[in-house]
Amino acid sequence: MSPPLRARVFIVDDDASVRDALAWLLRTRRLLSECYASADAFWAETQGWHTEPTDPVCLLLDVRMPGMSGLTLFEQLLTQPWRSTLPVIFLSGHADVPTAVDAVKRGAFDFCEKPFSDNALVDRIEQALQVSADAIAVRQVRRDHQARLTSLTERERDVMQRVVAGLPNKLVADQLGISVRTVEVHRSRVFDKMGVKSAVELANMLRDVEN
Repeated sequence: MSPPLRARVFIVDDDASVRDALAWLLRTRRLLSECYASADAFWAETQGWHTEPTDPVCLLLDVRMPGMSGLTLFEQLLTQPWRSTLPVIFLSGHADVPTAVDAVKRGAFDFCEKPFSDNALVDRIEQALQVSADAIAVRQVRRDHQARLTSLTERERDVMQRVVAGLPNKLVADQLGISVRTVEVHRSRVFDKMGVKSAVELANMLRDVEN
């Protein structure tokens, strides 16, 4: 699997030798990395992000560190609206494996026990970056759908809601006190603005926006 273009891997570990080794490994696989010596430092970095990640990213996170632990950082990241775009791979010692397994159950992408296989770790990193790329694409589509919704007039929204509910044009016209022809015009404009060709497609799009 080839890593997505412009992908970045964040390395958070208090051991400088581990950070250096991981950064070197990633360079040999043509992957960019950024290193942080503590969970506190990486958390402070994310608080300066003015927008969510627009390029694929993933986080290699040590479980035990002075100050904020990797697990605490993970819990903090779960509160962020962009959490799905940043898959987390825990780096755990043998004693921390049960903790890492529990974190995976709560949404971490995976864990790798130290000492880890270079090939296996890079494979999981590349898979995590693909997950990130997919999540970023989904969020972009949802933003596009939301922008399309915002472009609708109040009357177009009224018609849209009834069309999605499965009401025929005649009943929509009766409920809104307008002519059937006017309903047809609004319906056509809604479909055009939303980029759909059917009420079913429109309903599916609205569900995507809500989820």
